[in-house]
Amino acid sequence: MAVRRRQRRGPGCGLALLLAVLLCLWWRAAAERVRYAIPEELGRGSLVGPLARDLGLSADELPARKLQVASAGKKQLKYFTVNEENGNLYVNERLDREEMCGESASCSVSFEALVHNPLNVFRVEVAIEDVNDNAPRFPQDKFQLEINEFTSPGARFTMGVAEDADVGSNSLKGYELEPNDYFSVEMKERQDGSKFAELVLRRALDRESEQSLRLMLTALDGGDPPRSGTAQLWINVTDANDNPPVFAQDRYRVSLREDAPPGSAVLNVSASDADDGTNAHITYGFGKMPAKVLQKFLVDSESGTITLQEALDYEDTQAFSLAVEAKDGGGLVAHCEVEVEVLDMNDNAPEITILSLSSPVPEDAPAGTVVALMNVNDPDSGENGQVSCELSGEAPLSIVASSGGSYKVVTASALDREQASEHRVTVVARDRGRPALSSSTELVLEVSDVNDNAPAAWGQLRYSVPEEMPKGSFVGDVAKDLGLQLPALIDRGVRVVSEGRTQYFSLQGKTGHLVTAERIDREQLCERAQQCVLRCELIVEGEMKFYEIEVEITDINDNAPSFREAEKEFRVSEMTAPGSRFPLREAQDADSGRNSLQSYELSGDEHFSLAVQAGPGGDQRPELVLAKALDREEAAFHELQVLAAESGALRGVPVSHFVGIDGVRAFLQSYSHEVSLTADSRKSQLRFSGGSCCDTLPARPPPDDPAPLLGEEDPA
Repeated sequence: MAVRRRQRRGPGCGLALLLAVLLCLWWRAAAERVRYAIPEELGRGSLVGPLARDLGLSADELPARKLQVASAGKKQLKYFTVNEENGNLYVNERLDREEMCGESASCSVSFEALVHNPLNVFRVEVAIEDVNDNAPRFPQDKFQLEINEFTSPGARFTMGVAEDADVGSNSLKGYELEPNDYFSVEMKERQDGSKFAELVLRRALDRESEQSLRLMLTALDGGDPPRSGTAQLWINVTDANDNPPVFAQDRYRVSLREDAPPGSAVLNVSASDADDGTNAHITYGFGKMPAKVLQKFLVDSESGTITLQEALDYEDTQAFSLAVEAKDGGGLVAHCEVEVEVLDMNDNAPEITILSLSSPVPEDAPAGTVVALMNVNDPDSGENGQVSCELSGEAPLSIVASSGGSYKVVTASALDREQASEHRVTVVARDRGRPALSSSTELVLEVSDVNDNAPAAWGQLRYSVPEEMPKGSFVGDVAKDLGLQLPALIDRGVRVVSEGRTQYFSLQGKTGHLVTAERIDREQLCERAQQCVLRCELIVEGEMKFYEIEVEITDINDNAPSFREAEKEFRVSEMTAPGSRFPLREAQDADSGRNSLQSYELSGDEHFSLAVQAGPGGDQRPELVLAKALDREEAAFHELQVLAAESGALRGVPVSHFVGIDGVRAFLQSYSHEVSLTADSRKSQLRFSGGSCCDTLPARPPPDDPAPLLGEEDPA
């Protein structure tokens, strides 16, 4: 289990301290921090600590208090999770300290623990302790050196820094060199804490006796057991160049704003060489440094000018240490260090995260009720990272600062839903940079109603009338239904107000009757809806009462079925197989229920019958069915009549009543063509006459027997 630590209060609190201890039996202060410490690389599901117990929550309280974790940054939330049943804090994702905190001496993850009923927030910090899971590693597997045979004993050569991602006692501790007659290795430490190896010449070289050396350099960390990394040293002994370059300064220091654009000059280093000719020609370059540093800076080999290659970010790295080399034409090298300090600029606006919002809030909530919790974070440093919050907008709310960049939004006064059912405010976070940066987010708080107002007496009246009644028709006896005498109607100021712009009903003061004020067409108002209801309000002004009136408009049979076309002509091949179907357009009836379209009937000859298919919406779709084979030589023209019926009775008989009103005459006629049949085929050879105004309706063949296609030729 992780080790839990709490902040301790100093002495001298007296009575206030005693009261605080007593209060902690049922309430934890929002500013209290709960701390745990765990080693890195724990597996998912590993226990961090009993969070609920450390917050003073019992197992019985957990379901109601709804303990959960929250944070301003989404990446903090992915590391830990709280078990809803026991309130323990567990690891949710493998923790890699080096990935999370890099080379920082300390590493921790902070987040908020939220509890509800009542709402409160606690600060939780989990320290991630380092384990020795990384071995030192040189930036390259092989170092090549060219050292002149006249180099004096005591000369030093920088080998670069072995990188170890671990920190503390597990970090890099020293270097070892393979035993030899000429060189030893010493460890040096820069001001930034990095430890690099220096190769020290202990004995003069003799190129004539030994032209090159191959040595193994080992880097060791302080772990138990220690880890190590190795690199090979290839040393080539060259002829004499007795004066190495000398830098004007051993260490350069420069400050650079983090908003400096790429290509900006950092500074110019300079070295001199007392030799002449090619041995005095100096070129500049970087020594062994991490790839991250080499990506940021570039040094001109001839002038020694260092320029910026990539944009800086103070929030990522505050300083860089550059190892610069000056090499003369004879191969002698001098080294200097350039320390680049990155100056913070106010380039990050505050980030606002709503942790919890209690909306709606009842209108009887007392002043000081917490309605929202939020966290504000600014990654900048100094005054650039100092943030203040305020609320913009007129609302009975105020904002209160809490711990760790958290804020509470509380009610400043009593709420009244009847005056305002919703409050909108803007949370504005502003830092202290120059110029200051700010961000904002809108907070919408709904106010729920409580029964704090006595309701006025009211009721509901329902009537039903058929459509198409003339203006002034009786709807209902309002005076009788409300138990009011006729004089009382006038004294109390009773009036009827309809929904919408049209006043369909009015009240007769002499009789107390509700009557129609307009002709009502059910089909125009409600189309084919199952139920058509008009609503209005009866207002009794003297008693400050109103009644809702619903009037159902019932359908009458005032619309006959009709087809879109009075006549229709089709052309059908005499080769069409019996059982083929020809879909017809269905009839339309604006009425509903029993008054709507009910059935179809066909009159004609024995060659055709009528079938009705149910559509997806319940509509009836008529189809002509070829009952008997056609023979053009017997009859070249067939006249049929389709009748539409409603309420179980045919309408529009005789035929003349249907044409153009309720029915449709369908003429089915074969094409005017000459038919010639081959010995092995029954397919028609057709010639179409041009300019026909009639539609051709293809037949739907009977099952498993495709109908012959009009105009299809025999492939023979």
